[in-house]
Amino acid sequence: MEEEFRALLKRVRAELVSPAEFSAYEKLLALVRADTRPARDELAGVLVAAEQPLWAREIAAFALGSKGDRRAFETLVLLLNYREPVRCATAAHALARLRDPRTARAAAALATNPLRTAYALYPVRLLSELRAPESVPALLSTLERLLAARDHCWPVARACVEGLGVLGDRRAEATLVAAREHERLRSAAVVALARLTGRGPRSGGPQGPGSGSST
Repeated sequence: MEEEFRALLKRVRAELVSPAEFSAYEKLLALVRADTRPARDELAGVLVAAEQPLWAREIAAFALGSKGDRRAFETLVLLLNYREPVRCATAAHALARLRDPRTARAAAALATNPLRTAYALYPVRLLSELRAPESVPALLSTLERLLAARDHCWPVARACVEGLGVLGDRRAEATLVAAREHERLRSAAVVALARLTGRGPRSGGPQGPGSGSST
């Protein structure tokens, strides 16, 4: 059992208060450990059944997502934009392993939504990890908006800077130069710009249409 799932189970177990909850938890864990098609079907049922607690949906979605079962997609995307960062992190981990082609579009929509900026940290980090065609445009759009905003939301802005450096796409150069002017982003921007210079226009970045350098 991987470390992230053990941490999820430990966190959930600490939330349980009643014998009924502990019983439901053990039954759910038995399904995860069984890892058979019938067990996965039961886990998928947890995602859509009425009156299921959030922790149960989270365990089922993580287990299915980590196995590449796309029935977990909708629940994981909802958790990716949840108000509790620890749940966002768990969802991002599972989504990165789900390999659903919808994931990058969903993460980009969450990252660029100006009404949800406070919850955009993990969608931004996920976009960097996915290296999808949507990644660079979404990170650029988000970073440019934050640089111009009164509330820069520094953790999200820094994650955008770091992600653009990892992706290594020269379209990000001008925006990273602008980010370098902000003291709280300067060190990350310097590193990101150095990566761009060292890698060239497209090295390490998405290989989809339009991923070359700007003119």
